Amino acid sequence: MTTPNTTRSFRLGVAGPVGTGKSSIIALICRELSAELRLGVITNDIYTDEDARFLRSAGVLEPERIRAVETGACPHTAIRDDVTANLLAVEDMEQDFAPLDVVLVESGGDNLTATFSPALVDAQLFVLDVAGGGDVARKGGPGIARADLLIVNKTDLAPYVGVDVGQMVADGSAARDGRPVLGLSRTDQVSVEGLKQWLRDMLAVFRTGTHVPVDPGPMAPHFHADESLPGGGFTHTHDEAHDHAHDGSHDHAHDGAHDDAHAGGEPTHAHS
Repeated sequence: MTTPNTTRSFRLGVAGPVGTGKSSIIALICRELSAELRLGVITNDIYTDEDARFLRSAGVLEPERIRAVETGACPHTAIRDDVTANLLAVEDMEQDFAPLDVVLVESGGDNLTATFSPALVDAQLFVLDVAGGGDVARKGGPGIARADLLIVNKTDLAPYVGVDVGQMVADGSAARDGRPVLGLSRTDQVSVEGLKQWLRDMLAVFRTGTHVPVDPGPMAPHFHADESLPGGGFTHTHDEAHDHAHDGSHDHAHDGAHDDAHAGGEPTHAHS
């Protein structure tokens, strides 16, 4: 007879483009639910622990429950191709503070193609914001289309950036075949309650043992800027067969094919 794993938490990934408010949403969840749920946080940055320091300084959890992974490379890689560093960080957190109810894993700031491997998280949020433009939700991509919840964040800013929140939410819903979309502002308690209830519901399903993580699918090719390379960088492609094997394999074509990566309107992604 198998002994139940009493240290295994519900693992929730938070992904989305740079500046959409991923860290603020995690801070909001922690403020609103830390008295109700036992929480831990793992942040990802390429070379710093800035997001973890932001959350610690905000006082949303005990500092020891907020840990940073410095990926040292493309944020995609650490949440999708080779999740080892993040998975070890999550498991260490679960062991050190057992039992935890939820561990939140924040992706490093990325683009519309970023998705978590189901080997790392049980569910994932994908975060857009109104300041990024009202048309972004129509652009699709694996995160928008198939994440467990799409959040249109900072709705309180919509009047200042000329965005119709209702239309943006409707566009997101159309791109997701009925999967949930939430317009969110930390100043709007109704939307905050909606996020809290979604998380409670997901946790309840996870605890039944019937939850199956959804794989949003492989990420699109994206360009890495590197002036030391011919063509100014390389295109990073995620091979679907390798990706599903979770073996950390991926192809780096050092051919400077920046234009090729854009063919068909693929989202792009540059690191300097």
